[in-house]
Amino acid sequence: MYRLKEDHEYEIEIKKSRFICYLHRTTSEDDAKDFILEIKKEHPNATHHCYAFVIGEHNEIQRSNDDGEPAGTAGVPMLECLMKHQMQDIVAVVVRYFGGIKLGAGGLIRAYAKSVSSGLQSAHITQKQKMLEYFIQFPYHYIGKMDYLFRSNNIEILDKHYGEEVAYTFLTKTPLDNEISEITNGSNLPEFQKECIVDVDITIEDDEI
Repeated sequence: MYRLKEDHEYEIEIKKSRFICYLHRTTSEDDAKDFILEIKKEHPNATHHCYAFVIGEHNEIQRSNDDGEPAGTAGVPMLECLMKHQMQDIVAVVVRYFGGIKLGAGGLIRAYAKSVSSGLQSAHITQKQKMLEYFIQFPYHYIGKMDYLFRSNNIEILDKHYGEEVAYTFLTKTPLDNEISEITNGSNLPEFQKECIVDVDITIEDDEI
């Protein structure tokens, strides 16, 4: 499951109507409702303030609202978009300023879904992932090869210390014992510290809506 890291705003224009999507990370229905109210106050003259949210470890709380749009043309496709992208603990509010051209039921469904989908694609999204934390100490003459190994494997170095030897604390999905042993001829191996859960950045792929 994926989560929003920080509040995000995205705007698109479809047939002269403005659709502004607001995304907010939340862990309670009360907080989601407060956020929806904030957006309504921010856009008192908007034609519609439609919303959808998914909350809970198992998506126990799911709500949507069309706010005056034809039934099933706004809140439902927004909610379906959140579910399709496996989002969790998030509320999406789409504010619409009517531009004078009617979109029809199908057009509205596509517009609201696209607003949320494009908002997610441009937002900062993370995924909880199990990682292994290690500590390693090694002589300076290995630093070039070690840094290359970490860069090429996208290893996150949490801490670097330069004393008599170089000391790194790093996170990895899988152990690097074999690779490091090859670099150091088996003389310097990483020491396992702990298992931890971290938020890892991911990218929401665009889709055809």
